Amino acid sequence: METELKFRMATEKDLETIVGLLADDLLGSKRERYEDPLPLSYRKAFEAISKDSNNELVVACDGDEVIGVLQITFTAYITHQGGWRATIEGVRTAASVRGQGVGSKLINWAIQRAKQRECHLVQLTTDKRRPDALKFYEQLGFNATHEGLKLSLK
Repeated sequence: METELKFRMATEKDLETIVGLLADDLLGSKRERYEDPLPLSYRKAFEAISKDSNNELVVACDGDEVIGVLQITFTAYITHQGGWRATIEGVRTAASVRGQGVGSKLINWAIQRAKQRECHLVQLTTDKRRPDALKFYEQLGFNATHEGLKLSLK
């Protein structure tokens, strides 16, 4: 990478690139709709995220080029004495920069952001069909302490 990596809140102008990053993946290619024009559902989700102070859609940039994305959600819980948690979702880096430390820097940025928001815990999930992603997160200090369950409503 020619410039220092920068992190910022995504803007609506970034949306097409973000959806492209999410779709450029074995699993994402089956569930995302990266087409022109983008389905309205992405714009509606972006608008909802942008209006919610406990949701942040963050992009990693090399100069003006968006090369990574994640969403971080801050949630208050009654458990853990009413503590806050940060949940990281939708982590992707551009294929052209994978293996160059962008993902690690993006996750570490999110961890620092969670500390700024006084969260006691950062959590994330990864699909069991992504064993390399699990190894990646474990190398960053995450521990697979729980079994996650999901119920599809579609």
